[in-house]
Amino acid sequence: MVPLRRWFFKITEFVEKYILILFFIGSIFVSMAEASIIDGWKSKKYHPIYWLEGNEDYFIDEIVYYAEHKLLPEEQAPFNLTVLYGKDADWSEVLNACKRYPVSADKQVVLLKEGQQMRDLDKLEPYFEKPNEATIFVISYKGKTLDGRTKLAKTIKKNGIIFTSKKIYDNLLPAWTNGYIQSKDFRIEPKALSLLVDHIGNDLSRITNEVNKLTLNIDKNRSITEDDIEKYIGISKDYNIFELQEALSFKNRAKAIRIVQYMESNPKAMPIQKLLPSLYGYFTKLMIVAQLGDRSDNTLRAHFYNNPAAISQAVAALRNYSFKDMENALILLHHYNLKTIGIDSYTNSPGSLLKELVYKIME
Repeated sequence: MVPLRRWFFKITEFVEKYILILFFIGSIFVSMAEASIIDGWKSKKYHPIYWLEGNEDYFIDEIVYYAEHKLLPEEQAPFNLTVLYGKDADWSEVLNACKRYPVSADKQVVLLKEGQQMRDLDKLEPYFEKPNEATIFVISYKGKTLDGRTKLAKTIKKNGIIFTSKKIYDNLLPAWTNGYIQSKDFRIEPKALSLLVDHIGNDLSRITNEVNKLTLNIDKNRSITEDDIEKYIGISKDYNIFELQEALSFKNRAKAIRIVQYMESNPKAMPIQKLLPSLYGYFTKLMIVAQLGDRSDNTLRAHFYNNPAAISQAVAALRNYSFKDMENALILLHHYNLKTIGIDSYTNSPGSLLKELVYKIME
């Protein structure tokens, strides 16, 4: 049984690494593709059609913002920029806007925002076949993607650009966020980075908004700290998922209960529906690491994204929990997740459920 278990986790570890590599390449590709479009515009290289699709709004919004605010010189925009919305626009209105010619300029820009809400969008297909070369037509098609086998997709690809914006894998959020912060010529401490990402989650627009808020208030000559996160964003540096993980890892019952009590008083600040999946992911990762033959700092850095605080937690957890303890934690997390929706539970109080769960995990 033990050898089979070890083989299972070796395979799981390999798959995890392989998936991370694929998503990392994918996230880089998305960022490069977004930059490629904007860099092309800066170099005055234009296509008549830009179809922006996919389930990550952030990258689409960045391209649309540039097209609306920076693609045309300020003096040309009043005459040569048309912004339409899919919910309100008729296909014939869009078609007429695209067929017009620019006023005292070489190019005009037509933006169709929220194109996924437009009825009869397929009626623009004849225009896609023979687009107006004087028009830069940008379509935002959020939350959906075209079937690449359709005539519409093939026509757009032939005469324009199809940009597919994909969600960044959760495990790559710290690296992406850190890269964004560095692009602003700022630095952030590892624990502050974890605090920011763990609290906000996979919402790039909100992450960038909060980072921008920080950069307005902090001197570039020092790193962003947990205190800065608490002061300017309002995320408690003492009561959050990262601190709860730490308390569980070190079996610090007093600290864990203080955090739970804070959650009872501030359910919106730390909802149980967000806590439980995070803890489940954490103990799953611990189980994988527990099966590694090499637990050196270099190996742990690869699994915990070079975060010293996270590595310290993992080392403590591996010391305080046996493999069976970790299995039991995952089973408890599953059961208490069901209890939060009223299955086999005498209470639906998130605070009471979390308090029970924490006690049982640390028994």
